[in-house]
Amino acid sequence: MQISANGLQIEVDDQGPRSGEPLLLVMGLGMQLIAWPQELVTALVAQGFRVLRLDNRDAGLSQGFDHLGSPGLLGLGVAALKHRFKLPVAAPYSLADMAGDALGVLDALGIHQAHVCGASMGGMIAQHMAARYPQRVKSLTLMMTTSGARHLPQATARAQRVLLRRPRGRDTASIVRHLEGLFEVIGSPAHPTEPALLRQRLRSSVERAWRPQGTTRQLLAIVADGDRSALLQGLKLPTGVIHGDADPLIPPAAAYDLLQRVPGATLDLVPGMGHDLPTALLPRFVQDIVNTAARAA
Repeated sequence: MQISANGLQIEVDDQGPRSGEPLLLVMGLGMQLIAWPQELVTALVAQGFRVLRLDNRDAGLSQGFDHLGSPGLLGLGVAALKHRFKLPVAAPYSLADMAGDALGVLDALGIHQAHVCGASMGGMIAQHMAARYPQRVKSLTLMMTTSGARHLPQATARAQRVLLRRPRGRDTASIVRHLEGLFEVIGSPAHPTEPALLRQRLRSSVERAWRPQGTTRQLLAIVADGDRSALLQGLKLPTGVIHGDADPLIPPAAAYDLLQRVPGATLDLVPGMGHDLPTALLPRFVQDIVNTAARAA
C-alpha cells in the first residue's frame, strides 16, 4: 500500500496483529521491501510483532528522484575522493532524510514507538532514527552495517568491483544474471541460498522494480553521510548487532566497532555469513530480534 510520509509516497507492507508490538524493517542499498523474506516476516508475526516493511525512497515502488539526475560512476568516484580527504560531499538527499521517511510511515500509521531493524544501508538509516528520534525507537537491531568510522577496513576489491558493475543487457534475464553474480561474491559461503530459489527471488525483484539510478543516488547519500560515530555515543536503548564473519562488503571489524560505540550493545557474529539473508539463518535472526526487543520490556 502507498502511504504519504515525509512529503513522499512510500510503499509499505503491513503484516501481523494491529495490537502487536510494531517492528519496522529497513532494507539496504537499492533493495526492496521484498528482500526481507516472507519466511522471516511470518516467523516474526508468530512472535507477536506487527511487522512493517517499506521501500526506501528511490527504490521499489516508492517515490523516485530521477528528476535530480544520476552522478554516474565518475560522480561517485569524485565523491569517494572527497570523502577520503574529509571534504563535504553533496547528495540529492541524505540518510537523515530517509530516516525521516521511515518516521513518517510510523506517523501515518499512528504508531508512536516501534522496534527497528535495519540491514546494511538500512542499518545506517536506523542509526539516524535512533539518534535523532530516540523517543520513537524502542529497540534497535543492526544487521551487517557500520558506523562509517574512517579507520574501519573497506569492502574487498572484488566486492567493490562487482557492486559497481553493470548488467550486460537491459532485459530481465541479463539483469538477473548480473545480480546472481553479485550475490555469488557477497553471499554467505557457509550458508548458500539454493540457486533456483535465489534466481526466483531476484527475478521477482527485477519484475517488481529495477531502478539502478536510484541505487546510485542512495550510494551517494551513504558516501555523503560519512562517519556516524558521534551520533551513536548518546544512544540509550537496547541494541543488538548481527554480522557475518565472512562479509566482504562490510567486514566484521564494523560489528566490533558498533559494539564499542553503542552502550550495552550485544553482538551475534555469525560464522560463514556474508552480506545477505540466507534461508538457513532466518530462525537465528528472528531469535536475535526477539531477544533485543525483550530487553526493551
